[in-house]
Amino acid sequence: MLYPESSPRLAPKPASKPASKRLLTVSNGHGEDVIAGQILQALRQQSADLGLAGLPMVGVGACYRNIGVEIVGPVQAMPSGGFIYMDGRELLRDLQGGLVGLTWAQIQAMRDWAQMGGTVLAVGDIVPLLFGWLSGLPYSFIGTAKSDYYLRDEAGTYKLGRVPPAGKRATASEPWERWLMTRSICLGVFPRDLITTQELQVRGVRAVDAGNPMMDGFEILPFNAAAPPQPLPLLLLPGSRTPEAYRNWQSLVAVLSGIMAVYPAVEFGVAAAPALDYKIMGEALTVAGWTAVAQDEYRHGAARLKIAATFMEMAQRATGAIAMAGTATEQFVGLGKPAIILPGSGPQFTPAFARAQTRLLGPSVTLVEDPEQVGPTLHKILTDPQQRRAIYDNGRRRMGDPGAAARIASQLLTWMGTGDQSLRTYPTPRTV
Repeated sequence: MLYPESSPRLAPKPASKPASKRLLTVSNGHGEDVIAGQILQALRQQSADLGLAGLPMVGVGACYRNIGVEIVGPVQAMPSGGFIYMDGRELLRDLQGGLVGLTWAQIQAMRDWAQMGGTVLAVGDIVPLLFGWLSGLPYSFIGTAKSDYYLRDEAGTYKLGRVPPAGKRATASEPWERWLMTRSICLGVFPRDLITTQELQVRGVRAVDAGNPMMDGFEILPFNAAAPPQPLPLLLLPGSRTPEAYRNWQSLVAVLSGIMAVYPAVEFGVAAAPALDYKIMGEALTVAGWTAVAQDEYRHGAARLKIAATFMEMAQRATGAIAMAGTATEQFVGLGKPAIILPGSGPQFTPAFARAQTRLLGPSVTLVEDPEQVGPTLHKILTDPQQRRAIYDNGRRRMGDPGAAARIASQLLTWMGTGDQSLRTYPTPRTV
């Protein structure tokens, strides 16, 4: 049921703590939970007496539990892992797994929490945004899924031939999403990049460019025009979701020989999620002619390979990446480094997803469908200082600077009436 904006959906009960001191964060995916956790930790640092609660719509909310945030309502791991938009079969599996009943129970739990008043922070896509509106409370939104880069670049070059009619502007946001973002109880929106922020502002949304929390914790070094180091450090990203990650790993192993033909002395770092079985990954290497020399370390001629769950460390060190991952690829590109991506069989990293990622990340990623071309393509990029500089600038621009969680937290506290009022003018938009 839809309610007129002027009709309150809930009549908040008197609260023992002022409503402005209560915040419920709703998120719908593992990556979204991670971002939510970053924001909540930044909020704690800036306002110790803020009452925090979380409502993870997908999964069991480990990111919330790990930082001691109360979880409101039921949680359940869904078969899709949150990727129902990738494949209709994934949605069917979630429906069979109890998605409808779970969602209804979560709505009820949110409404119970909202009876005491407070603010809702929605993280993800239109689903948590809709939850924010249904709460009847003031809400804000961190949009992780939509970007106008999927449609055009800064120069106004449209992708996929989707040039809008004369006098019209194209945007990645849908009318119903903007309707939710322009309600009077919507405090504001934090898009993932500047180009999307500016387009939403044109359309009447109170959008703030505070950066992308995905880059928090990274150190972004100045551009280095010198030739890549030898041995060459490369990062391999098979993704984190099983069994897809194992299929992706087979594809990555298949391109290693072609890379070693160009760079015999190469050091591969494999950023493997803790949930992956390193023994299974090692068996694929052994079949391909690699020899184990230590725990989770392998050798093939002058090349070395190490499997570890140290993505941030490996990403900082690597010169380039061969990737079949979503968020990790975006973070690597944000460091100003090139990534070559290979299409997979899904359900996440499908050929369609890979093509969409090239639009989202622009010249920082190169889609290579022929495994034999990965080595030559990588060499061409790394030996062209001008292209590497363009990749560096593009990645920095599209992913933003570290520190977004603290900036978002500051703005949220201002909107909630508990922060430094001088922050009401923050932030000054970055220039593209």
